[in-house]
Amino acid sequence: MDEPTEDRLWWMMCGALTAKALALAAELGVADALGERARPVGEVAGEVGADADTLHRLLRALASGGVFAEEEPGVFRNTEVSQLLRLPDWRAIAHLHGGVWHRAAGELGASGQASFPRAFGTDFWSWLAAHPEERAAFDCAMVTGKDESVQRLMEVDWHDGDVVVDVGGGNGALLVELLRRRPGLRGIVFDLPETERDESLFGDAIEFIAGSFFDDVPAGEAYVLSQILHNWPDERAAAILRTIRAGAPPHARLLVLDSVVGAGNDPYTTTLDLLMLALFASRERDEAQWNGLFAAAGWEPTRIDDGLIEAVCR
Repeated sequence: MDEPTEDRLWWMMCGALTAKALALAAELGVADALGERARPVGEVAGEVGADADTLHRLLRALASGGVFAEEEPGVFRNTEVSQLLRLPDWRAIAHLHGGVWHRAAGELGASGQASFPRAFGTDFWSWLAAHPEERAAFDCAMVTGKDESVQRLMEVDWHDGDVVVDVGGGNGALLVELLRRRPGLRGIVFDLPETERDESLFGDAIEFIAGSFFDDVPAGEAYVLSQILHNWPDERAAAILRTIRAGAPPHARLLVLDSVVGAGNDPYTTTLDLLMLALFASRERDEAQWNGLFAAAGWEPTRIDDGLIEAVCR
């Protein structure tokens, strides 16, 4: 039986409350406290430092959507969905969606302007630089989908000795996994110095170089932009691409791991598009928009698939 129209609208309108409840559960570590067994909510509340009645109300609301399950009144267990909140990257995403992103989304208007500066008095990147704990959460959150991204990169024709520059590479997790699967490659994680990373995981084949992709980039055979360009409006995204083009040798390839908006209004892509609007006045792009962006910056696309775009120097 189809969901009643009113119910569908109601649940969409309640999204902000769900995001906040998920953030609180993640920040308290409820999924970790539950572990592999059902536990009374009062017992869990005492362990995580929450009011028992409030935690019960949060968990039963989340259980209504399949996040946690109430085995009997006041006794909860994890589900496959809530088990994800035991992973650092998913906890970080929940924290951001229910925290700083939640507040920015609440200020979203129809002007085409980013709402984050209005809510916080500065742009998102400057705010992150001034809040190291949030910067660490953001870098951790960006690891989500790493395995899928690496799998897409494995489709590329690599050659031993290729230097892969992960531009805006954050904590380096993407390159670490790529080189684990393709040990003949060498890697450079290129990002701002304040990014949170553990360079002991890099080994001898990966190095970190600090810098801004608006200034210059290290030389390499391939440049990876993983979930970077959608963070910037067209003129700034084109500036990043021009910087890479200026530093790239003629034979270099560009590999963009980003969405390509297609027909059908996929809920993940369309919702992410609104988040990009709220944070940066940016967007998710369709094929025509990607083609225009590359053409303005000296790159020739050779493949535009959802999740992986390849381009070569013009």
